[in-house]
Amino acid sequence: MRIGVDVGGTFTDITLSTENGLVTAKTPTTEDQTVGVVRGIEKVCDAEGVEASEVEGTVHATTVGVNALLEGEGARTAVVTTEGFGDVPEIRRQTRDELYDLCAERAPPVVPSERRFEVDERATVDGTERRVDEEEIRDLPLDGIESVAVCYLHSYAHPENEEETARVLRDEFDGHVSVSSDVLAEFREYERASTTAIDAYVTPVVSGYLRRLNERLGEIGVPEPRVMSSNGGVKSPERVAETAVDTVMSGPAGGVVGASTYGDRVVSFDMGGTSTDVGLVRDGVERTTGTVVEGAHIGVPSVDVTTVGAGGGSIARTDDGGALRVGPDSAGSEPGPACYGRGGERPTVTDADVLLGYVRDGKGLGDEITVDADAAREALSALDGFDDVTEAALGVRRVADEKTARAVRSVTVERGYDPSEFVLVGFGGAGPGHAASVAGSLGIERVVVPRPAGVLSAYGILCADEKAEASRTLTEGEGVEEVLRKLEDEARDGVGEGCLVRRYADIRYTGQGTELTVRVGRPFDTDEAREAFEEEHATRYGYTMEEEVRVVSVRAEAVVERTPPATGGNNGGAEVDVRDAVFSEGVYETAFYDGVPEGTVETPAVVEYGEATAVVPPGWNARVEGGDLYMEAEG
Repeated sequence: MRIGVDVGGTFTDITLSTENGLVTAKTPTTEDQTVGVVRGIEKVCDAEGVEASEVEGTVHATTVGVNALLEGEGARTAVVTTEGFGDVPEIRRQTRDELYDLCAERAPPVVPSERRFEVDERATVDGTERRVDEEEIRDLPLDGIESVAVCYLHSYAHPENEEETARVLRDEFDGHVSVSSDVLAEFREYERASTTAIDAYVTPVVSGYLRRLNERLGEIGVPEPRVMSSNGGVKSPERVAETAVDTVMSGPAGGVVGASTYGDRVVSFDMGGTSTDVGLVRDGVERTTGTVVEGAHIGVPSVDVTTVGAGGGSIARTDDGGALRVGPDSAGSEPGPACYGRGGERPTVTDADVLLGYVRDGKGLGDEITVDADAAREALSALDGFDDVTEAALGVRRVADEKTARAVRSVTVERGYDPSEFVLVGFGGAGPGHAASVAGSLGIERVVVPRPAGVLSAYGILCADEKAEASRTLTEGEGVEEVLRKLEDEARDGVGEGCLVRRYADIRYTGQGTELTVRVGRPFDTDEAREAFEEEHATRYGYTMEEEVRVVSVRAEAVVERTPPATGGNNGGAEVDVRDAVFSEGVYETAFYDGVPEGTVETPAVVEYGEATAVVPPGWNARVEGGDLYMEAEG
């Protein structure tokens, strides 16, 4: 038996994989996340009638790292850098999110200027010109500092000064030390400096949390957890304690990995209470080598996820011009949507779904919430510009669906892919209720709602492979094959023997400022690499060039593959009731399944899963196989 744990902002999701399938649970996320995790594990074990000590393994995705960034509660960090380059984290790049806003403000760097120390050392791409002075490092004013990031110019090519600095610091300094040549041995000073500073900022917090969690799990006999990484793989707590920056996006990564078990060409559609996360699976999970969180650049490989501020709790309003807006502000879990009866008065997407009849009046949501359709009606009636409250509810749902559809377009159409060639996998608390509507607007004809839809990120964590990666920017004259072989050995060390090794190269045309990452063979072949690059370039941008191509950086990934656990059978014999529900096409008699049926589903339909509700609108056929709901557009 293995357990997957995904800690979210509102709920902690738990999946227990057994011989009979999955046991799932949700428990409120606690201020000390370890408390909620242990409660959730005990809850699923009690439901299955087993002792927690019988669990053989645990895999965990945590929001501790990203929360530290968002809330400014990481370790008190200092940066040690080359003289003259202390302001690199402040200067960043020329690109701006608000191009025409002259007063736009950027989030401050995680390390302020008074804790960025410059030392007299220098290296170029050709070699070390000036060695670091050991005494200068010993004299750095580090009183009150908990963590240090070391990032010198061109250390990706010549790390000797960084290594010497780290040795001195670890002898003299009682705290964590992050070294850029270990964290991100790649060129581009800002990206490397930012990533290293963030690693130093979050690693003490994340490793401290994992120590506390391991102690609590030990008290109930559960083994030490493996940890989900942003790249869609898992790694040991020991490796996290060294470098935790690649756990910042671990939660969203789990959802995309879970969706990837439903096909080779998949759009993952994770709609929760506050936002919607969209990812792409194209012969493997699509990844990116750079992520931005609150204005801070993180340059480690991550599952490529696009997020928009539209979820079940997103608040609807009419703006000064009379246009209907949905999100990004959310009712959250407290007070929540008006229909929760907990003091919320502003209309939300969930209130619209209740009024349209997809969520029945009086339905219990956990032990504390009972759906109140009258409260939803009252909140929606406050929206201006509509003839009646039903029209308002349809408008709210339509705007929310279009907003999330734009996110799907951004990972398909805008990258040269035809959405109709993909299956949309809808999950999260609200995703199954909106998946078919969003798919229909994009020409996607197949939708899957997984049996564990409400906790798919926790299920995806159980599916994740063990992974270790290594990368380095090439210097003039270096042989690509030679560097790749060294990186392969480094990656293998992270997971042990019996692993599969994959190779990648970041390639661009001469004169271009950005690269595309493509898979390359062993041994490295220049012509094959160019062919793979140009195929990807043509897909993304619609053209290729006659220019020379340049391999800028290379990567190796060591993987120990894991077989996804079965999601289980089905509830079978679900009770069905027929009631009216409102769709954009009109009012329809709708089959409401209280539980998960098996076989062909009468449509239109609403299927109530344990942690989510799926909506099959008119014009779609549906069937259930093994608890998974498959929808296909008619015609």
